[in-house]
Amino acid sequence: MSNLNYGRGYVYSLKYHLVWCTKYRKPILRNSVEVKVKSLLRKIADDHGIDILEMETDSDHVHMLIECKPQHYLPNIIKAFKGTSARFLFLEMPELRNELWGGHLWNPSYFVATVSEHSKSQIKTYIKKQKSKE
Repeated sequence: MSNLNYGRGYVYSLKYHLVWCTKYRKPILRNSVEVKVKSLLRKIADDHGIDILEMETDSDHVHMLIECKPQHYLPNIIKAFKGTSARFLFLEMPELRNELWGGHLWNPSYFVATVSEHSKSQIKTYIKKQKSKE
């Protein structure tokens, strides 16, 4: 099997496809907001030792293909991505709160699927094509 990672006493390959939407599916992930969100998500991933293998946004949702260690708890990963990005985005762009009535950036739900070595390239291609659907 390719792309195995090694820890102290274990070998792993954990990849997840994550998707979540903006609150009310508001199409705010454009231009400088999109750039800032992607930058924040990369920083959050780096801070938590998570690898982003692919990432793209559409105007109202985020797709990510990530790889993480077995010690990571998936709900905490999602919480870090969504909570931290919202907090910092609202600090830097407070005008966004006016577009999102309740002051929440993200819808509370999310999608997650495990990714095998066989499906990884298909999911990467799918994520890359998110912009071309418009």
